[in-house]
Amino acid sequence: MGDRKTKVFLFVCMLMIRSVYAQDPEFSQFYANPLYLNPALAGMTICPKINVNYRNQWPGLDQAFITYNASFDMYVNALHGGIGLIVTSDQAGAGSINTTMIAGMYAYKFNITSRLQASGALKVGYYMRNLAWDKLTFGDTTQQEPTENLRTSIGVADFSAGIFLSYDDLIYGGIAVDHLSQPNTGFYTNKTSPLYMKYTIHVGSVINLKGGKIADEEREFSISPNILYQQQYNFHQLNIGLYLTIDPFIGGLWFRHNFENADAVIPMLGFHWKNLRVAYSYDFTVSKLKGASGGAHEVSASWQFPCIEKRRHIRAIKCPRF
Repeated sequence: MGDRKTKVFLFVCMLMIRSVYAQDPEFSQFYANPLYLNPALAGMTICPKINVNYRNQWPGLDQAFITYNASFDMYVNALHGGIGLIVTSDQAGAGSINTTMIAGMYAYKFNITSRLQASGALKVGYYMRNLAWDKLTFGDTTQQEPTENLRTSIGVADFSAGIFLSYDDLIYGGIAVDHLSQPNTGFYTNKTSPLYMKYTIHVGSVINLKGGKIADEEREFSISPNILYQQQYNFHQLNIGLYLTIDPFIGGLWFRHNFENADAVIPMLGFHWKNLRVAYSYDFTVSKLKGASGGAHEVSASWQFPCIEKRRHIRAIKCPRF
């Protein structure tokens, strides 16, 4: 009984974090979900590409957070940039609170010098939240019906922007700002619950362990250290890790630290075969939630279609695959 009470308490706490402050879902495989990380990454591989992602966070708390994501992006010669479409669905508390985000984006790409590439992007979307009142259980029977100040469905426009730089296929980094207008996403009409802006800064490098640049036709043997920082309202998070690529396999190890406490150690293993890439990662929780949360499972897959024509003035940007 004591363990059950602990899980219920943790479950209520985490629902309050996500619902009251409308914190965005997070993914451990950042670069396996590039349009979610930074809209300026749309079209970075030049050829058309589809990404799908699945994350089950805190499975020990009975379907606490389950997130699905699908995206498509490609470079369009006539537009001198990349276009992308992304759909994200997040279910909290076994479907008690459902959030859906749909967005399209355009990323203008240009060469600053022969070695320095840049991309600037704008994302426009629609943010929807739904409260499944019939799935909630109350100890007080007087609370079983919604109050007049409660709305169970919300839909608002949403805007984001991002920039990205890549130097000589060796060093890269970007900045993204989500929810520029900070729309009100609260369920109570007499209270304001803004969707706070989220700031993302990511920097990394790809180091060829064979020496020199990595040619497109060679089997890659490289290491890629990365740093990612995110802030949304009073939530701050720092992620430090690296990838090791020995074609066709890619391994990764990350440490995620919320500024209030250490959060998780995240190992990852993936592979790519021709145009297909698949990876699995697991979040080993190291905070006080480790006994009850069950960590987090995450799976990603992508398929890159062949390019219809060669595009010589803009080249594909080398980033981690996952």
